[in-house]
Amino acid sequence: MRMTASKFKMTRGGEKLEEVIGRGEEEELPYFENGAFEVQGSRNLGLGLVSQQLLDEFVPRGSILRHTMRGLIASIRVVSERDFDCDQWIEEPTLLVTRFEYANLFHTVTDWYSAYVSSRVTGLPNRPHLVFVDGHCEAPMEETWKALFSSLVYAKNFSGSVCFRHAVISPLGYETALFKGLTEDVDCHGASAHDLWKNPDDKKTARLSEFGEMIRAAFGFPVNRHRSEKPVSGHNLLFVRREDYLAHPRHGGKVESRLSNEQEVFDSLQGWASNYHGCKINLVNGLFAHMSMRDQVRVIQDASVIIGAHGAGLTHIVSAAPKTVVLEIISSQYRRPHFQLIAQWKGLEYHAINLDGAYANPAVVIGRLNNIMRSLGC
Repeated sequence: MRMTASKFKMTRGGEKLEEVIGRGEEEELPYFENGAFEVQGSRNLGLGLVSQQLLDEFVPRGSILRHTMRGLIASIRVVSERDFDCDQWIEEPTLLVTRFEYANLFHTVTDWYSAYVSSRVTGLPNRPHLVFVDGHCEAPMEETWKALFSSLVYAKNFSGSVCFRHAVISPLGYETALFKGLTEDVDCHGASAHDLWKNPDDKKTARLSEFGEMIRAAFGFPVNRHRSEKPVSGHNLLFVRREDYLAHPRHGGKVESRLSNEQEVFDSLQGWASNYHGCKINLVNGLFAHMSMRDQVRVIQDASVIIGAHGAGLTHIVSAAPKTVVLEIISSQYRRPHFQLIAQWKGLEYHAINLDGAYANPAVVIGRLNNIMRSLGC
């Protein structure tokens, strides 16, 4: 397949965040002219690769303002061998990925998962090459994109036409089960690959657990960890925090409050953990906005219990080790099943505290944690 980036209408992409403050999202999402992508063929020369009927059946517009995947596929034209000239050939299998909400961890994980499943289904190497077919600036999650894949290039960085011997168009993150499970009934339960190997069950899947293992492996962490019931150094209790940060050009540096007394809850947990009788509890302050992605994954995989208010940071439970327990604090305005579903699809034990507003009674939180620690034999 030949790609001619000069036929994309979008910003260049990959700039430093500080250089593009205020830039609109519509400038960063690609619009494809006909022939932006071409394939070699002998029939229907000059026409589209797929019909309008096929597009309507398999790539419906849905609720997305600009369906970039539909636009990309609709732009593909068939050309003859003599017209298939390339300025550059890429022989290695390559994933073409278009990101939407690229600065939000949950939505970025849906893109990672889509790219991961694409590579598995098509039998690509564990770490294929990747091209961003969008004009977004460099974002904090780019560190993980580079860790997960062999190379990363923005489409607009290519000059002239570039031809791929083996290109795979990765579905939009919005079209994966991770996202569609929020509005559709995806009846799926998960387990670790190790557990399914020992106890086969065709009603369960290890796909999401394998995805988490891929993330851990990308940062050099062991993928076959099976935590003992009573760790010698004590149980790590990770409190995932929410903070103000600048994530993308349109972000004002303010996050919405999901837990109005987060600091009070954390301070109460510090006192409880230091005086807990039964085993040692190491309370970890999950200030993810100040941590590298590698350090975030490390504290997730080392945690016996993960607690936090409903928010994107909890998406990291995709990388949690088997037998990790999740306790989500959910305000009345954010009753969404994101993390309950991820825990279910990974086979993790999940608990929730549903609040009447955004205030959590520290005594109630500690009471739930007491029960969880006892269930861990602590």
